[in-house]
Amino acid sequence: MSARPPPIHIESVGVGPPLVLLHGFALHGGLFAPILPALAAHHRVHVVDLPGHGHSAPLSDMTLDAVAGSIAEALPQHDAPLVLLGWSLGGAVALHWARAEPQRIARLVLVCTTPAFIARDHWPHAMAPETLARFGDELRVAYKATLQRFLTLQVQASERGRATLATLRQQLFARGEPPPAVVDATLALLMAIDLRGELAQVVAPSLVISGSRDTLAPAAAGAWLAGALPDARYVELEGAAHAPFLSHTDAFIAIVNEFLDAR
Repeated sequence: MSARPPPIHIESVGVGPPLVLLHGFALHGGLFAPILPALAAHHRVHVVDLPGHGHSAPLSDMTLDAVAGSIAEALPQHDAPLVLLGWSLGGAVALHWARAEPQRIARLVLVCTTPAFIARDHWPHAMAPETLARFGDELRVAYKATLQRFLTLQVQASERGRATLATLRQQLFARGEPPPAVVDATLALLMAIDLRGELAQVVAPSLVISGSRDTLAPAAAGAWLAGALPDARYVELEGAAHAPFLSHTDAFIAIVNEFLDAR
């Protein structure tokens, strides 16, 4: 009989102030491997697999409240205040969590994050709902091939694109594939997210990083997000797409370290 996955799988490394890494849709925390050594040199880094992803068990209710709550409960309770680094969907989780528990969240690093992933009234900085739905359909039919194409697009702007892809191929499917029900529930969550009304209540100092070539969370969405947050700095990485920590690793680390070292 195989063991059940833990409620939330967390890998912790390094010594220092706690830093939590939250990944994007249909992936897992292992994708942060290229930046982990640099971050762990100065922080106790907690790399999280979101519910139903990687080695974490799925939730019966895939909402931002449930996702953030499950991670908050799984982390060491003495680790506070926390810095959250969230990429894409992970950034939306971080924003929602920071609004819900302002006393526990010290800072936010929001990477290719948007308050709403699909276009809607008064929100043009996003993809059409049909585009995201089609991506979900392709994942269900050919999960591995679809993610390979997706990640190739995200790093192709980099001079080290081929080397980055070689590293990714070693990590990408190391933790299996999310069950179809998890993909469906997470896709539904992505399509429902609209955090524009919450942003004024997020008091944590924030760093918003966008890629100039990102089509999933356009740079215009990141710039808008930074402007709507009470205390935020915005950085746009020229030539980067949706995964700047993979395609522009050195520049990304320098920007994040500068923000985290600031007092």
